[in-house]
Amino acid sequence: MRVPKRKSEELRRSKETEPDRYLTPSAIARLTSELERLEKIERAAAAAEVRRAGEMGDFSENAGYQAAKAHLRRVNARILSLQERLKTAIPIPSGASDGTVHIGSVVEVEIAGRVTTYEILGSQESDPSRGRISYLSPLGAALMGRATGEEIIAPSGAARIVSVR
Repeated sequence: MRVPKRKSEELRRSKETEPDRYLTPSAIARLTSELERLEKIERAAAAAEVRRAGEMGDFSENAGYQAAKAHLRRVNARILSLQERLKTAIPIPSGASDGTVHIGSVVEVEIAGRVTTYEILGSQESDPSRGRISYLSPLGAALMGRATGEEIIAPSGAARIVSVR
């Protein structure tokens, strides 16, 4: 017998895209140090708290035990999340540029007579207020593959690439 498929479920699955896995070397180092801290310090402390709270008696009505178990589950979930994120991370190369915009480039763009500097990164590290934009953003996508001196159509109007590093 064939299982019916809901149209809404098919639409949701078709819209799912692969998560952005690009990370700078500094972000990878930061996540690695957080993972080490969680594995060596936090998990041991949480497990000790579960043992200590478990010795107090009945597990079903022991609020301290339930809270300690919940904390241990959160620590373990974060560890698994970090391990998966680091396992699939794609390091953003830094260094020489061939003159075109790619992930990891620093680009100076002139929009309406104002020159602004942007660093093109993955979506996990984007922070437009600090000049770090995702390559998936409208401006980032318009810049990708372009070279110094080229005109582009940015979301806020016409723009010109001043320099690419």
